[in-house]
Amino acid sequence: MTIFIVMALSWLSAGASRNGEALAATCIDARSDSLTVSLITCYPGPEIYELYGHEAIRVRGEGRDSVWNYGIFNFREPNFVYRFVKGETDYICAGYPFEWFLPEYISRGSKVVEQDLDMTQEEAHRLLQLLQTEALPQNRKYRYNYVKDNCATRIIDRVDDAYGHHVEYPSDVNYATYRNEMRHYNRNYPWYQFGIDLALGSGIDYQLSGREEMFVPVEMMNKAASARLSDGRSLVRTTRVLNEGYGDVTLPATPWYLTPLFCAIAVVLIIAAICAYSLINKKICRFVISLWFFLLGLAGTLTAFLVFISSHEATSPNALIFWLNPFQLAFAVCVWWRKLRSVAVAMAYYNIVAMICLLVVWPFQNQSANPAIFPLIAATLILSATYAIIIHKDSYYKK
Repeated sequence: MTIFIVMALSWLSAGASRNGEALAATCIDARSDSLTVSLITCYPGPEIYELYGHEAIRVRGEGRDSVWNYGIFNFREPNFVYRFVKGETDYICAGYPFEWFLPEYISRGSKVVEQDLDMTQEEAHRLLQLLQTEALPQNRKYRYNYVKDNCATRIIDRVDDAYGHHVEYPSDVNYATYRNEMRHYNRNYPWYQFGIDLALGSGIDYQLSGREEMFVPVEMMNKAASARLSDGRSLVRTTRVLNEGYGDVTLPATPWYLTPLFCAIAVVLIIAAICAYSLINKKICRFVISLWFFLLGLAGTLTAFLVFISSHEATSPNALIFWLNPFQLAFAVCVWWRKLRSVAVAMAYYNIVAMICLLVVWPFQNQSANPAIFPLIAATLILSATYAIIIHKDSYYKK
């Protein structure tokens, strides 16, 4: 569907650039003599990329009924995944007939709410002109930012530009930080949130303002309903439900025994039992050590990429780099060869010191952690300490 829209929009935008008129569609419930501008808020869906919902602008009247969407992207573009991880994802601003927009949300059962803005005709035409200009082929791409420049924040900015007045949004906040807001909307997707908590550092853990909370469309809708202009007008004139939907269409809550925390506790208990057996028998379980630190090294390679190479501002700094880093791969490899034992021992002592420091210092720093991370850090500490103890005893007795 996205590819089709991108291709169609390329053709339509080219036509718009030639005649200076943006996309027009059959007029549905539109006044022929004036423009009506409204915010369209789509509630979350079941897929990961739908968990925060979606926001768009609808412009109807004067023979048109169009929607303006900042959430278009083409995942088939060359190196899309690499560029997404690197923080170089380009989204597209596009306008197209409103009748193309709504069916997707009706089919998945999501609630869709429309809020008509209290705009003069001069303000409405100014906004339409801004949208038309931004949707031109040479202007339509923008560098997407997960929380600061997305389908909702772009619309807030354009609405402010069109009014020419200061829009006063409610200053109260429901979530202390970006991460807390994400956790609310990801509450039934604990593994997805676990991944976010590993990848994103302290850049999403500062105190939010009311406006910053509006990066999520539903929060934007709620705050827009109470927003006022500096001249005393309410931002929203009327509100209607375009599709009632089926309530919460996200997935049901994950059973407790399948959550990251439960799995992490199970892992640390298993590793503790293996390490106890190793200490009693003075035998290093190389396979377990190699597998564990190989996995940490793979995760650490991605973490290092996000911290040092990616342009995502929320990925750095990340205190977990002291745990998840590519050097763990050295431990996974060197544990198998006696000639490389000194490297493995050095990594074991590094992990002992680093993991203890992380566990002690964590409560006093800004970055928030997923609860499942601490048992996994403890497992790393236990494995490293067990290896160091056995090697030390082996070296002592050989003397």
